[in-house]
Amino acid sequence: MGTFVISKRHNGFYKFEFVSRKGKPVFTSIDYELRFECEEAIAFFKAHVEAYQFLKFKTAKGKCFFRLIHQDVLFAVSRKYSTELMLQKGIREITLYADKAEILDFSGADIFSDN
Repeated sequence: MGTFVISKRHNGFYKFEFVSRKGKPVFTSIDYELRFECEEAIAFFKAHVEAYQFLKFKTAKGKCFFRLIHQDVLFAVSRKYSTELMLQKGIREITLYADKAEILDFSGADIFSDN
């Protein structure tokens, strides 16, 4: 089963990734100013995954990726896949497991402290 991982970018904004059961990022969200906005976006996505569009693209070097769109607004961008089949497997993992995925929050500054 996949996992949503919330983290903080170097620019101070928050993001989340949907990570596959094998530990590879499947997609990365857009930036959010506040952590709770990530949590709300994840909750909405989990409840309405069927309402999102997966728009597929190919880079100039032949790598495949998708953009997740909801009501004409960009929600997330996938990692680059080497083949169309791998891209389809990534999308399938989202549609099968996103609604059951747990949320991990690595955005706190003291997560790895001994306290």
